Amino acid sequence: MSQKKVLVWFTSIFLSIVLTVSAVSAWYVWPIFHAVSLSESPVSVYIDEDDTQDSIYVKLGTPKRWELLQWYFEAQPRTGHYIIEPNERVVDAYRKFRNGTQSPVRVTIPHVRTLDQLASRLADQLMIDSSAFSNAFRDTAFCSELGYNWQSLPALFIPNTYEMWWNSSLEKVMQRMKRENQAFWTQERLDKAKKINLTPIDVVTLASIVSEETAYEPEMPKVAGMYLRRLQIGMPLQADPTVKFAVGDFSLRRIYNHHLKVESPYNTYLNRGLPPGPICIPSIKAIDAVLNHEQHNYLYMCAKEDFSGSHNFARTYSEHLANARRYVRALNQRGIR
Repeated sequence: MSQKKVLVWFTSIFLSIVLTVSAVSAWYVWPIFHAVSLSESPVSVYIDEDDTQDSIYVKLGTPKRWELLQWYFEAQPRTGHYIIEPNERVVDAYRKFRNGTQSPVRVTIPHVRTLDQLASRLADQLMIDSSAFSNAFRDTAFCSELGYNWQSLPALFIPNTYEMWWNSSLEKVMQRMKRENQAFWTQERLDKAKKINLTPIDVVTLASIVSEETAYEPEMPKVAGMYLRRLQIGMPLQADPTVKFAVGDFSLRRIYNHHLKVESPYNTYLNRGLPPGPICIPSIKAIDAVLNHEQHNYLYMCAKEDFSGSHNFARTYSEHLANARRYVRALNQRGIR
């Protein structure tokens, strides 16, 4: 065999090897440049500490092409909330998971009546278990570090929607709530609270009563003004929502005499002044209704007999009794017990 033929033969073998290696490499490498999801909409992936490759596939409905990320999910996944955009490549998604490049979630602090309800709602929106929140809310030392006790702690939370990391620790969530509370209580709001001789916690406590008394927002400043007037003259607040809170039954449609005798620091029929803490997490509108209350001479209020959600207000007890009789008559006619 001539030297030229040998060279051609070796060149042919070399090219064959190169092409074979390239083909094999392409077979394994090319798929990572495919779109990882076939969805036309962004796909959210929530990875917690207990997740495995299989559990993540189940969460995602075992879509095709997610299997191309199996080398990542076979390792311990990094917790967090990730968004995979339409046509995002496997290699880019891999980098996102590897680097922990999360997308924030929107966490809403809702209007709820108890801290246990709040714990449940927060757990639905974050990686933290509801029992962890509930235990922290009852931890005297933990609440004290935030400047509250378990009774006043609802005043820490300002109802709004916040962006957070889904896998935030409980401590970071609560510190965020403290910063949001401090940002909410501007100097203007603090000055208004001082003018009516109330602390921010007092304002929120009164706002919680106003919020439970009426859902009709235009009426809130008038309701707030009535309760502030009672406080100023030393009259018991006698707020029915505080009795429901003391009894622990928020479904009560009628308050009877035996309800009014329940021994509780929250029962404002038996105790003068504000209860020891909010009876719910009130809306910002309710808080501002206290700070910007309506000044008037009303001392009494009673739900209107048309069940519109608004109230009849009275300056004297005799006027109030007439309003109350109309409302009780309407309750009886509807068979509400």
